[in-house]
Amino acid sequence: MAAALIPIPPGNWLGVLGGGQLGRMFAMSAAGMGYRVCVVDPDPASPAAQVCEEHLQAPYDDDAALATLAERCRAVTIEFENVPAAVLRKLADRLPVRPAADAVAVAQDRIAEKRYMVAHGIEVGPHRIVDRIDDLLRAPDLLFPGILKTARLGYDGKGQASVTTRDEAVAAWTRMGRVPCVLEKRLELLREVSCIVCRGADGQAATFPLIENEHRGGILAVSLAPARLPPQVAARAAEIARKLVSALDYVGVLCVEMFYVAADRLLVNEIAPRPHNSGHLTIDACAVSQFEQQVRALAGMPLGSPAQLVPAVMLNVLGDLWFRSGDRAEPPWQEALAVSGAKLHLYGKREPRMGRKMGHVTCLGASVDDALERAVAAAAVLGIEPPK
Repeated sequence: MAAALIPIPPGNWLGVLGGGQLGRMFAMSAAGMGYRVCVVDPDPASPAAQVCEEHLQAPYDDDAALATLAERCRAVTIEFENVPAAVLRKLADRLPVRPAADAVAVAQDRIAEKRYMVAHGIEVGPHRIVDRIDDLLRAPDLLFPGILKTARLGYDGKGQASVTTRDEAVAAWTRMGRVPCVLEKRLELLREVSCIVCRGADGQAATFPLIENEHRGGILAVSLAPARLPPQVAARAAEIARKLVSALDYVGVLCVEMFYVAADRLLVNEIAPRPHNSGHLTIDACAVSQFEQQVRALAGMPLGSPAQLVPAVMLNVLGDLWFRSGDRAEPPWQEALAVSGAKLHLYGKREPRMGRKMGHVTCLGASVDDALERAVAAAAVLGIEPPK
């Protein structure tokens, strides 16, 4: 409706469903622009609850909390993609919800996601949808070795299993509870990259420079921008991302994760309908961050320039660092911050755990090689495996 396109000026309330680190960084960016933020999250100590003006401690589908959110706020966004689409549809009857439920629903289900890509002429890797055991028994040989992924709720390597044979695939599917899955061919990757795009309520879109990623154990470990790939590849990635947000009629920040493989091909792996871990370096390296873009899009304001001002390398900080010597101990932040160009961001999580994302360190440099050298130095003092 036309009223949804009227910009929301600073001083008004914006809502976010989800209180993790992405909600925290959204709230900090929104507050910096003069907005008031209300967060819905069941965790009383959630990272976003520590920095927002109001925290509604409730499940995402709690009717009372949603009613308060809709009454208080002028527009609502999400912090992670597993907020039920039905909740977003209910809220959309009362105020703008960006991104919309239909777009989020595509990203919530790997089967829907794959079908959407194929239907819109976007290249993905070889795969097979698995609804029954025959889908695995009749899977073509070219899909092995492969990765079996649950259609819903998998992230950071969870809900996935590497399989080399049909028997292994059937066993993994059984362990997963025989839920709908996607079997994907394990590809030889030249690079893993992500393109973060933001589309405003006016239909204008802006893409950040292509980001190069390194995963370890299914969890993002290092992000580097600009990616060390030819300019034409980065341009093609941006074109794919823009095509997706246009097709989805998407408003907000979207991350498109892609594989760069042989024969100069880019294959879309998956999409995330929100800011992304790989885009955290935009906070320190770009004219506007992915979170400021999210605020601007939600409020119906013009998007900012995504131009990168300085090369950057981001190191994910996991809870493992607190247990390097066996006993819990605070990592040596002073030594890490002594590295020139290093910027520390911690998420306010009180309890470190192995594999838990606790923060990140971004290292800025005059060139990509310079930023990498500084990231290697920061990683060494923190006990992180150095970036490649």
